[in-house]
Amino acid sequence: MTIGELVPQPVKYESFLRSRCRFVPDTSGCYVLTTFLKEILYVGLTVNLRKRMNDHLDSLEKTSPTEKGRAVLFHWVETKDTNTVERTWMNIHIQHEGVLPPLNKAYSPVST
Repeated sequence: MTIGELVPQPVKYESFLRSRCRFVPDTSGCYVLTTFLKEILYVGLTVNLRKRMNDHLDSLEKTSPTEKGRAVLFHWVETKDTNTVERTWMNIHIQHEGVLPPLNKAYSPVST
């Protein structure tokens, strides 16, 4: 499934590289890690998008290749209603694919 099928649509993105973190806001929001072809690999929520991108860049799991490809883009939407947006994105992914995104382990939004 590609990111174009999510509602609300995350229209902001940066390359999933340490050098691009400074362009990601330090506000709360929901985010998606995708391949170059915008295949969804991970859906998450956070109180600080910039910090979370940095955290994921330190994670071997999030930076290693998957069956669908490697995470190369970090998309986001700034929102205070992170639980609702993340749950909506997860539900859409499950409806399309029948499973969670490849790098998601749990279906329970928890604000961090």
